[in-house]
Amino acid sequence: MSIPPSPPPGPGHRWPPPPPQPGWGPPLGLGPQPPALNGFALASLLAGLLCFPPLGIAFGIAALVQIAKKGDRGKALAVTGLVLSVVMTGVMVFAVGRLTVAVDGRLDGLSEYTEVEGELRDISELKAGDCFNVPGGDLFDERPLVYAVDCSRVHHAEVTASSTVGAADPDSTEADRAAEDACWKAQDEYAMDTWALPEFAEMFYFAPSRESWSQGDRMLLCVIGTTEEEWRGSLRRDAGMLKPEQAAFLRAANGVEFVMSRPPEEDVDDALRKHQAWALEMHAALGEEAKVLQRDAARPGLETVVPVQLKEIEVARAAWQRASQARTGAEFDRLWDRARAAMSLETEKALRGAYGLSTRIPQWLEDDQRSTQDAEDWPGRRPSSEAV
Repeated sequence: MSIPPSPPPGPGHRWPPPPPQPGWGPPLGLGPQPPALNGFALASLLAGLLCFPPLGIAFGIAALVQIAKKGDRGKALAVTGLVLSVVMTGVMVFAVGRLTVAVDGRLDGLSEYTEVEGELRDISELKAGDCFNVPGGDLFDERPLVYAVDCSRVHHAEVTASSTVGAADPDSTEADRAAEDACWKAQDEYAMDTWALPEFAEMFYFAPSRESWSQGDRMLLCVIGTTEEEWRGSLRRDAGMLKPEQAAFLRAANGVEFVMSRPPEEDVDDALRKHQAWALEMHAALGEEAKVLQRDAARPGLETVVPVQLKEIEVARAAWQRASQARTGAEFDRLWDRARAAMSLETEKALRGAYGLSTRIPQWLEDDQRSTQDAEDWPGRRPSSEAV
């Protein structure tokens, strides 16, 4: 049995000698560490999503440069952030552009509105007799901003009637026709002496659109537009402002004008029965005027001109009566021309003068008188203008 040797004498020695101490190095059991995540890559993604996309573009580019030099992690994150930032920047530029255009248009509109004289009103608050202005004098706008103003000041339009409509389909041809007819009749009652209206005065109306109809809009607003020239004063001259005999005559004469302005839209050869029915309406309207004139025949100043007008009405009614029984379109046209030729503007001018009314023959009537060779050119009065 062997015995280990004794340790050498002296301090600082022991036996056996201790194992050598390990030096600095990675901990036991751990491999090499992965590269760090690049901060600009994450910042690019966050800036593109939440903050300021142009800044995200700068962060994305910086991240890709650093990753290429240092070998940091986050290349996919940097590319995603860069692409997202570019897309969001494009969206932001487009949105800002649209907003700028909208704001500029709104500011331009506001600057235009501030130049309109009057008090801003909702169009539904207007009633007969009110005068108002619209931006730019545009009465063809579907639902314009209206500024109420005293009729003694320059204005664009004057309300003749405000009523409700009950059409099932506000966009139908029938609804348009009904609205136009209602507003012509309202104007004839509001400004009965149609010859006294200025040449540039036009009839406009504002009716519900399909969208406003679905929201409960049922208002029909009838107006006389005077936008072509500056106009001051009210055009109102209704029955309450006239003598009874003047109002009675004008109501009958306007009735004749109204029916005359509403022939069937179809060609006479395609709708002879409709034209025959219209001829009967003309016969009846002239009959109402004849009744009024017969009552006034003995009035001072009317005893000379009334018989002349009655004679012309008699000839015209006979022609309309025969037209209602016409067998062909050509025959109807011939009788239509005969009925028109029977009525003289000079006779009516003298008659209106005897009643104390305007004797200025409207231009549209003179134009119609010159077109007696073509029945289709006879509208009876100036065509209306509609806003909706």
